[in-house]
Amino acid sequence: MDMAGLQELGAVLAIARRGTFRAAAIDMSMSTTALSHMIARLESHLGVRLFNRTTRSVSLTDAGRLFVERVGPALQDIHGALDAVRSQRDKPTGMIRINAAPFAARQIISPLIATFMGRYPEVHVDLATEARLVDIVAEGFDLGVRVAALVPSDMIALPLGRPQRYAIVASADYLEKNGRPEGPSDLLGHRCLRVRLPDGSLLRWRFEKEGQSVELDVPGSVTLDETGVARAAALEGIGIGCFMEESIAEDVKAGRLVRLLEDWTHAFGELCLYYPGRRNLSAAMQAFLETARELARDRP
Repeated sequence: MDMAGLQELGAVLAIARRGTFRAAAIDMSMSTTALSHMIARLESHLGVRLFNRTTRSVSLTDAGRLFVERVGPALQDIHGALDAVRSQRDKPTGMIRINAAPFAARQIISPLIATFMGRYPEVHVDLATEARLVDIVAEGFDLGVRVAALVPSDMIALPLGRPQRYAIVASADYLEKNGRPEGPSDLLGHRCLRVRLPDGSLLRWRFEKEGQSVELDVPGSVTLDETGVARAAALEGIGIGCFMEESIAEDVKAGRLVRLLEDWTHAFGELCLYYPGRRNLSAAMQAFLETARELARDRP
């Protein structure tokens, strides 16, 4: 039912409540003639009369009384729902659903989500993490978080000012047994953990130093598609891994993994929030995006 249909239902209730077409028309800010035509259209559509009316009085028919008894509570519920939805336009409330790669989720939990929740405690943030690149619209998400290169072309992207960087790592045990690669080409003689990307292709390891670029399809007997499993394999000494720097930072700091070829790895793109359109964003979405812009501007 469209808004015109809701207005017709409301008109019946207004006439029943006020007792005259004239008084109901004043309440609805319309002419008595327009209100009379509206009721006539509704009665024609229903095929029954809702009101008995003369030049002096108006009363509900049996059908009209049944209509008011059934429609009144339902229309009140509908208007309550509409008011609740409109309130999200004016005040940040409700839920924001976000889909992010695991490493990206860790980066936005602090400070973005923590800062936002401190300002807008009535908003619920539902953060889902998965390595695969999902269609956020089809799967019911409001926002996605990915590296800029993976943001779909039909989405609006908001850079978060966080340049991303790969890290090549291995366990100390692996390096003790197999030696340490000194340059990218040395990886061809090592066991590497091959990574399957969300689109099904294998990650090619890219390196750059002093204007020289190298791209390798690294050898390895293990292929993985989940960062947590790949990290576990690296910690177990199964092979050399290539990870987003953020995802293994604590392991490197604690000495569980050793950083390799650091002078050959470089920043390659920013982390971005992305969403399907600018029109009719809820107040919660607008507030979240503004918080993200503010924090991106404040980054050194």
